[in-house]
Amino acid sequence: MNISYKKLTNKELAIFIEMRINQLREEGAKEDINLVPALRDYYQRHMADNTFISWIAVDNENEKIIATSGISIVEKPPYFSCSNGKIGLLSSMYTDKKYRRKGIAKELLSRIVNEAKEQGCSLIQITASDMGVLLYQDFGFIKNNNFMQYKL
Repeated sequence: MNISYKKLTNKELAIFIEMRINQLREEGAKEDINLVPALRDYYQRHMADNTFISWIAVDNENEKIIATSGISIVEKPPYFSCSNGKIGLLSSMYTDKKYRRKGIAKELLSRIVNEAKEQGCSLIQITASDMGVLLYQDFGFIKNNNFMQYKL
């Protein structure tokens, strides 16, 4: 298998968005709106100011994007476990079913964690799917059972 890794550009954005939607479907999300315009707007704005960074994996034999990753850089008031308030919110970790369990997601995770370090993040957070929990735990992420959200 001949896999290469590269940063996401606007050229690959349509396929990236398609893969993000596939990921959400696979995780069981209720699909009640057309999410494509909102995703396109988000990624274009945040890629432009470097507050969203993605690495993708490409199968060079057919030039197909086979896996994605992404990190949004956000800033909150500093606190003890994040002294500068800069947090990386991990998202869009998705690998095409035919390419899973081959170390591709781990490689993408490693690259995206390095991006967060370069951006000065003190902490990375993710809401992991059941399938992703082992990858993140193996990498060194620690589960926080206090995560909560409130829908507006």
